[in-house]
Amino acid sequence: MGTLLRVPIERRDFLLLTGAVATGSALAGCSGARPANPSDGSSPGAPARPSPGVSPPGRARARLRPKVVHGSQVALTFHGQGPVPMADALLAEAERAGARVTVLAVGTWLEQYPPMAQRIVRGGHDLGNHTMHHLDIAAMDASGAYSEIEGCAQRLRALTGSIGRWFRPSQTRYATPLIERSARRAGYQTCVSYDVDSLDYTDPGPDAVVSTVLGEARPGSIISLHLGHPGTVTALPAILSGLARRSLRPVTLTEMLAT
Repeated sequence: MGTLLRVPIERRDFLLLTGAVATGSALAGCSGARPANPSDGSSPGAPARPSPGVSPPGRARARLRPKVVHGSQVALTFHGQGPVPMADALLAEAERAGARVTVLAVGTWLEQYPPMAQRIVRGGHDLGNHTMHHLDIAAMDASGAYSEIEGCAQRLRALTGSIGRWFRPSQTRYATPLIERSARRAGYQTCVSYDVDSLDYTDPGPDAVVSTVLGEARPGSIISLHLGHPGTVTALPAILSGLARRSLRPVTLTEMLAT
């Protein structure tokens, strides 16, 4: 479900997604998570570790009432990195329940496991860009940020014929103007944030993941989850059944934000 309200702020439009902010030239706005970083021994097959989101000054404190335009939908968005059997099991479980999800993939993961790109797309899911190496993009200069986005975009294009519609920056919940410009230069008009953080990357156990998601999800929510964590795979059936009991249908970002 989408909750839309266009508000002119600093000469740009902000699309408010129940707590998540999207900003930019068509829709844009951003979120991220702490990546698998070569400096801490992570690898493309290891699950990503998000950093705590820090809201930009003056944005997160606004308490606005968006207009509900898609009353029964939520978007499950997955940071795309981790062991392939675990990712495939999670996608299969979603498909058995008739759910479709959005995977924001790390480029090095796609390099290591190229068949996963077509696996995601063939399943009817969205596939987007979560930077090439899952580093701290907010700390980079324009050249470095663009290289991270464009590198993953090239990998997506080579594997699927498309760069995908969605971009989520790594290690920052919201995109800076520099990141937004770099994303547009690479072909992305939309960056993606989230209003529900499942905290599944902390491996709190399946019950805790289920409780967090079902306790915070609302119509129009964008929910942050991760491939590569066994607790998330175990939690998914209960998440899906709990959403169904509340008449909330998990769909791709493309479907939820269709206008």
